[in-house]
Amino acid sequence: MKFSAIFEMVQTMQIGLKFGFPAVLRAIFRSPSLLFNWAALSRVSMANIWVPFGAGSDQDRREEKQKLITPHAHGVVLDLGAGHGHTVNYLDRTVVTKYVALEPNTFMHPRIREMAAEVGFNESDETLLILSCGAEDTASILSSVHAPVDTIVSVLTLCTVPFPHQTIRALVFDILAPGGTLLFLEHVRNDRADAAWWQTALTPMWKRVFDGCCLDRPTDIWLKDLKDDDGQTPWNEGNIWDPKDRNDQETLFWVEVGQFVKK
Repeated sequence: MKFSAIFEMVQTMQIGLKFGFPAVLRAIFRSPSLLFNWAALSRVSMANIWVPFGAGSDQDRREEKQKLITPHAHGVVLDLGAGHGHTVNYLDRTVVTKYVALEPNTFMHPRIREMAAEVGFNESDETLLILSCGAEDTASILSSVHAPVDTIVSVLTLCTVPFPHQTIRALVFDILAPGGTLLFLEHVRNDRADAAWWQTALTPMWKRVFDGCCLDRPTDIWLKDLKDDDGQTPWNEGNIWDPKDRNDQETLFWVEVGQFVKK
């Protein structure tokens, strides 16, 4: 395991703190009671961190997103952890009828509206819906969209959801319509034991800076191995494509890209 990979992650945390910490101090100055509300402070921090990080991540993964999202997203699209709404730039407006941005961090909602409007999704004509609940709150999602969705997009999001096994199961079996598509671009647990050890070791600090993000979740495996109550796979077909980072096997930010179609 190269020290450079570990140093890169530590340096990334330092940069995150540089962007997030001043915003946290300002928020505490305005409302001192926030000192006792870590979740709220974390979201204040992340909203500011994601301005440069979200744009940089989007640029780095642009080619992958174009191949993954543009030809496969259709109908009503649920974007898990929408962030600032970068996913809208990859949606084909001729086949996507509604963009549902799921983003618990309400500090990010204004930017979602701006980005969505730029490509023709608006709340006024009901082609845009912004939800502030978490992905684990499937009851609220269903009550808001009124029916299962055609496409679920998860970009660097399943690393943060609480109760990930239950949440993934509920999203697939309750929220995704039969014949629907789940598209994911997620960083996951590295299959190298030494890299995975460091992912686990750094996660407690990393998730403090990046609003609950866990470096070491094997999300791709959980999705591939998902079974219903009868032990059957829900997937009609599934592909796990070679990640962009495959030739850098020591990376602690191991990315998998995939598409699953529900039976």
